[in-house]
Amino acid sequence: MTKFFLKELTYEVIGAAIEVHNLLGPGLLESVYHRCLEQEFKLRGISFASQLKTPLIFKGIEMNAELRCDFLVKDALVVEIKSNEGILPVHKAQLLTYMSLLEKPKGIIINFNCTNIFHEGQITMVNRLFAGLPDA
Repeated sequence: MTKFFLKELTYEVIGAAIEVHNLLGPGLLESVYHRCLEQEFKLRGISFASQLKTPLIFKGIEMNAELRCDFLVKDALVVEIKSNEGILPVHKAQLLTYMSLLEKPKGIIINFNCTNIFHEGQITMVNRLFAGLPDA
């Protein structure tokens, strides 16, 4: 895995989200966007896991916390989707936590309740693992 690979994958995922948003617009439930984004990933040949059970280890014991990340794309990129008035600090914390628990270097929050996903409806985040990746 490289920084370049993750950059290109990020563009692919955001492109798929923009397509879903262009066809549906804002104002629907998160679950609707989730199903449509799954379909768009399939149509584009983007491999993913949906509603991935995320393990939580507490003091050496795996807890049955029922944590589920929305998407893990190509076993590299964590994607959380929302349909809210905006992306809140708690959403950023949630994404960073999933990235940490899954040991993935990069993640995206996509909020479908906006007028333009590219400009206002997405935030990309990296963690300490990203810094250690090769550029190309």
